[in-house]
Amino acid sequence: MTASTGRRRILVGVGGGIAAYKVCSVIRHFTEAGDDVHVVPTRSALNFVGAATFEALSGNPVRTEVFEDVDQVAHVKLGQEADLVVIAPATADLMARAAAGRADDLLTASLLTARCPVLFVPAMHTEMWEHPATQANVATLRSFGTTVMRPASGRLTGRDSGAGRLPDPQEIALVGELLLDSPAALPYDLHGVRMLISAGGTREPLDPVRYLGNRSSGKQGYALARVASQRGAQVTVVAGATSEPGDPAGVEIVRVARATELEHEMTKRAADADVVIMSAAVADFRPVAVSGSKIKKGAKGPAPIELTTNPDILRSLVESRDNGHIPSSAVIVGFAAETGDETGGVLDHGRAKLRRKGCDLLVVNAVGDGKAFGTEDNTGWLLSSDGSETALPLGSKSLMASRILDEVRALVSDD
Repeated sequence: MTASTGRRRILVGVGGGIAAYKVCSVIRHFTEAGDDVHVVPTRSALNFVGAATFEALSGNPVRTEVFEDVDQVAHVKLGQEADLVVIAPATADLMARAAAGRADDLLTASLLTARCPVLFVPAMHTEMWEHPATQANVATLRSFGTTVMRPASGRLTGRDSGAGRLPDPQEIALVGELLLDSPAALPYDLHGVRMLISAGGTREPLDPVRYLGNRSSGKQGYALARVASQRGAQVTVVAGATSEPGDPAGVEIVRVARATELEHEMTKRAADADVVIMSAAVADFRPVAVSGSKIKKGAKGPAPIELTTNPDILRSLVESRDNGHIPSSAVIVGFAAETGDETGGVLDHGRAKLRRKGCDLLVVNAVGDGKAFGTEDNTGWLLSSDGSETALPLGSKSLMASRILDEVRALVSDD
């Protein structure tokens, strides 16, 4: 942090790609959080966004060359004093120069002096991203201990579409915040692990305009997917209703609405998964009958609605593993949103649920009074089938995801 102010010091390096304009939103995120942001573009980056824009957003002067402000030794101080370095867009050329240890401009020189977390956010055409030279450079950068985000897939420059799109600025900011909270939160240790995650809430229709649902936002499930993907896992998310504005980069999303649809997709896809995480908030009940037209108030008030119980998807997945339909080595993780009552506290109910469900790990969250649902932070406990219990201190949902995945990684077979 900046010694005189206590503010976090963020160095944002901007590469020469058309996605440079999106980085303005990343800069704004950190400045609005009260951080001291310094922007160091490459020469070519200024062909896409002018220095005046970066200076206005950051409140600091913008330099590109080592021989500017030599008396301040900027090429040493910028990296030395940073709490986080974000490189976006990280072009193929910029990553190649960084991987080789080049220091031919202010940005690459600053990278050599940085001892804080460094986050590269690639953006380029698909063929460039997939080229063996680029992949070798990515591997080299990761071997240095830096984090290289997976690019998103979608529309690129011109009519091209595919992997190589810059992730959403909000996602970049969330990953950056996670590294500030915990520099070791994103080891590249899940490469090749196939992970299936459910997220969000289910909605059980009453009629064409109404449904039974819950307060789940999907934030924790999406955080798990985001962190797992950036740690190298091959991630598929079966998503119900969520409030998230965008999907995590490098993640396959399967949309569902009802609990029965969620059960179908999870059961079908779990057969090919190494890890299954049931973080979705599944409605316990659904209407026996769904009206084909809007239910009217009527003079006598609403008619009673008969409900039936939804399937216990987590228990069904465990039974499928026991029956051999899911690999016996698969790790199954459940979530329990609990409130205390006259029969016991949150943790008591969590322990009982772990026994009933039979999963390997159970994340227990206290809910209600503004806790868990829809919030940016989370806390709780991680219960294991071996009887161990780990407290999960209050922190961002990304940080909780990293802590959960640390425990999952310890259970994943290396075969």
